[in-house]
Amino acid sequence: MPHDHHDHSHEGLSPSGHPYRADNDTDLSYWQVMEIALRELLIKKGHLTAAQIHAQINAMDSRSPANGARVVARAWVDPEFKAALLDNAGEASRAMGFDIGPMHLIALENTDKVHNVVVCTLCSCYPRNLLGLPPDWYKSRAYRSRTVIEPRKVLSEFGLIIPEQMQVRVHDSTADMRYIVVPAQPEDSFGLSEGELAAWVTRDSMIGVSLPLAPQ
Repeated sequence: MPHDHHDHSHEGLSPSGHPYRADNDTDLSYWQVMEIALRELLIKKGHLTAAQIHAQINAMDSRSPANGARVVARAWVDPEFKAALLDNAGEASRAMGFDIGPMHLIALENTDKVHNVVVCTLCSCYPRNLLGLPPDWYKSRAYRSRTVIEPRKVLSEFGLIIPEQMQVRVHDSTADMRYIVVPAQPEDSFGLSEGELAAWVTRDSMIGVSLPLAPQ
């Protein structure tokens, strides 16, 4: 499609009219240099190929909350799988074909008595293999500090009001241990297929800051 460039003087735009963005061609950091050196050495020694590295990067980039949604949907329709998931979430997820590496994964079930919410108070530990990249707010200092102190207030700011008779449990992730919330299945979704149910499971509901939502 043709794209004409015109001279613009609007604030925040380059002379070509595009939004201005500073170049990132700064000096490499120590860790970037080390990564390049190690990668090139592994390729040179024949332990890996550039194609294998590229394929692994693509696999990592393809991870999304849809993976976790499939796990939750399976738990909703299959009591035996649900029991296995709550007993050993890592093995149950691997049985579905998800590569979660050596991560110790724990599944937390929401019930009519308990609501679980996940946080990482030190940094942003998160089950990326099943949920993809964490949202920016999950990594924010406000969420990391306030969720353990006033979880009900934080949840209310997400629009989630937890009844007083329900217990709210906050789970702090670590580098070695990550959590995924298995939200309670909405009554309106009973009778749907596993594939249909996966569309109800949102990223935020698997963190515990929202409930499953009917797909729009």
